[in-house]
Amino acid sequence: MTGARGPALHPGARRRDRRVYLRSHPLLFALLAATRRRPVARLGRTVLVHGAEAYREALTRIPLDRTAPGTTGGAAAELAHGGVLFDQEGADHRSARRELAAALDASAVERLRPHWQAVLAARVPALVTGDLELVALARELAGVTAAGLTGASGCPHTLARAATEAAAATARDHLPGPRPRAAARTAAVRAAELAALLPAPRDAMVAVAAVNTTVAALPRAAAWCADAGLWPSVDAAGAPALAAELLRLTAPSPLLPRVAAADAELAGRTVRGGDRLILVARHAAGAHRRGPSPGPAATQAVFGAGPHACPGAGVARALLADLLLALAPYAPVVTAARADRRAALPGWAVLTVRATRTPA
Repeated sequence: MTGARGPALHPGARRRDRRVYLRSHPLLFALLAATRRRPVARLGRTVLVHGAEAYREALTRIPLDRTAPGTTGGAAAELAHGGVLFDQEGADHRSARRELAAALDASAVERLRPHWQAVLAARVPALVTGDLELVALARELAGVTAAGLTGASGCPHTLARAATEAAAATARDHLPGPRPRAAARTAAVRAAELAALLPAPRDAMVAVAAVNTTVAALPRAAAWCADAGLWPSVDAAGAPALAAELLRLTAPSPLLPRVAAADAELAGRTVRGGDRLILVARHAAGAHRRGPSPGPAATQAVFGAGPHACPGAGVARALLADLLLALAPYAPVVTAARADRRAALPGWAVLTVRATRTPA
């Protein structure tokens, strides 16, 4: 399915993808690289969690503060004024999570697929006569998918842009480092603009997650596939597994910011209540290593673990698999790539491809 060397073993694909991290958040990822050999590393009240087992333990065993600033729950509160899945507690959280999981089960793929396949059918054939800009395509795919998930009736392009801008405005709360002086005001404005496009406030975080992971993941995965020369092996039988592996290798959401709600022990180190946890999904998934996939747990790591696993994993894998199947007949190569320095997640601002063959 992936050729003799496999997607993980192609140095050219890895080098290009690494540029996304180095140019979008250079200081942060230099810090992560410097500490990655330790499963858990403490820097003041911040705990960096790199090890796969420590990562799973942090998500499944340590009590987490769902409403702390600088966490996913804190961002959800800013985006939707509280009361959403990410900042709820106890029975409310479990009930909302079951509702979201039901909305994103296997039937969701069949419900959403016609929307994104219509976009692919309209846009990908442009490769016959010229270049195709994959970030713009990914944004359109993200918009129709988010609209399908939330029931938003407006323009998918507008929804996608609002979700990316809202995420970028709140990203400083997720990452170590100083915040711009007007960050809170800008984030509030962008959150209000997004909320105005959605049927209910709780849809804001769903739209932000769906759009930003899609816009980050799809172009990076397609570029890896092109650089590793995998197009000849992409077929309907193998595309789902290849999509899952490419998501592991690219780790589109490389960090999960959390805050410990109580004292605990992690990989032999004490974690105190209030400590900020930076869970490095990229390292837990082994995406920074050369070599074959470490196994199913690593493939799942990019989507979290246990009660904190992302319920949208199946939709993400299906959408990427369909994109790969649409592009494969053209065997595109990358002709231009520029990293996005503003986005909430590491990704390309421009990723342009050109066909090397025409479908029969």
